[in-house]
Formats: sequence, C-alpha cells, structure tokens
Amino acid sequence: MNDVQMMTATADGTQPRVKVSARGVDVFYGEKHAIKNLTVDIPDRTVTAFIGPSGCGKSTFLRCINRMNDTIPSCRVTGRIEIDGEDIYDPVLDVVQLRARVGMVFQKPNPFPKSVFENVAYGPKIHGLARDRTELEEIVVRSLKRASLFEEVKDRLNDPGTGLSGGQQQRLCIARAIAVSPEVILMDEPCSALDPIATAKIEELIDELRSNFTIVIVTHSMQQAARVSQRTAFFHLGTLVEEGATEQIFTAPQDRRTQDYITGRFG
Repeated sequence: MNDVQMMTATADGTQPRVKVSARGVDVFYGEKHAIKNLTVDIPDRTVTAFIGPSGCGKSTFLRCINRMNDTIPSCRVTGRIEIDGEDIYDPVLDVVQLRARVGMVFQKPNPFPKSVFENVAYGPKIHGLARDRTELEEIVVRSLKRASLFEEVKDRLNDPGTGLSGGQQQRLCIARAIAVSPEVILMDEPCSALDPIATAKIEELIDELRSNFTIVIVTHSMQQAARVSQRTAFFHLGTLVEEGATEQIFTAPQDRRTQDYITGRFG
C-alpha cells in the first residue's frame, strides 16, 4: 500500500478500526481490465465516498464488496477483499448471508411491488429475524424510523411502496436495507434521480446512519462527497489514485490527477 493510501490516524493517534480491506484487487469483464491492483482500507462507522469520472471503476469496486458482480458471467475478480478479516470470496462463504451483512441501495429507487410494510418486512422474513408478527412489526417500525420515513408513512403501511414519492421510495429502500441489521451499507449514487430537497434528506440520513453502519457511497457530486463523507477515494481509469481524509483530498490532494478532477480540468 502506498503512502497516500495509508489510513490516517485519529486525533488521539490511534488507527480507526478497519471494516473492509482490499488487497491487490483486479476486476476483469472478459478482456476488459476494469479495476487494476486496488488496495484500500475502509474504516468502520464512517462514510467513505468514491469519486471519479464515469467508467473509472467506482461502481465496479462497490459491487465487489457484496459480490454483486457474481451475477455477471464475464466478470472475474482476483486479489483479496475482507470484512472483519474474513475473505468474502472464500468458496465456502454463504453469499446470501454476505448480502445480509452488506446492504445495497441503488441509483434508482427500486421498491418491491408490495406494500410499504412488506417491503421492509421482506428481508427479516427470509432471514428468520422475527419470531412472530409482533417482532416483525417492531423491526419494520424501527427501520422506518431509522430511515426518517415512519412519520410520513405510518398511516400508509398497507399502500404500495411504488406509490411514494421518489425521495420517499429511496428512504424506503434504505429502510429495507437496514431492516436485516447489516454491518455495511453500499450506496451507488443514491441521490442522482432525486430533487434537491429529497437529496438533502438522504444526505442528512446518511450522516445519522454512520453512527451504526459503515457506509460506502459512489457519487458524481463532489459537493455531496464533501458534505457527507469523512474519507474520499478518487478513481481514474480503473486505478485508485488517492484515498484519504475528505478534507485533505479536497484541499491538498497529493496527486495531480486528483487536483485536476476536483478543479474541473477533466471529468
């Protein structure tokens, strides 16, 4: 790992606990080399933003963390990715359980064609997290509250989730993700389809959630990365160019390519 990729120490001199660790990761789609020798540590209970031009590998690496790339036949991942020291590409690892530990929120809100209640209850049901209906209701209400949505939908729990506004649908998807108590939440441009008011609510929610979850967000908005993240990683042409404290990346980047991207010289 090079100097710019080393985790910066906290104020008291201790290193933050690493939640996700990648070492020498390469990703191929057939002959296309999409990620090149990526090494990075993602600390626990922080928001890490991935920034960079379109097609630079941000979303590809994000999807490696919960093995979503497994669904693409031509995709091949080498190197090592660990969560809490466990190799998530170990052949004996249960991918269903991994995806319960690593939730995902996509660019476009994608509620199931079910009621608001059933959208959130789905995960706890299939993973057996509730012993009875009362426990299930408690999980649903708690998740909706944590997603800052309960007050808006408490009288509409049996209405279709697809009937909510775009911003409400995205918060419903976040409630659905956190209902199974994941450790990591991946967000792939979660605000790109939303208006500024809905975006502000999602950003506020991300800030609240980081006290309980490790969050990784892909964003094209450098302003958003600056607002919501504590750490930022800049990708370019499949390479992780630089990673560090968000303030340092935006005010004193160590690589000229980072400086050029942030100042709008390319992108």
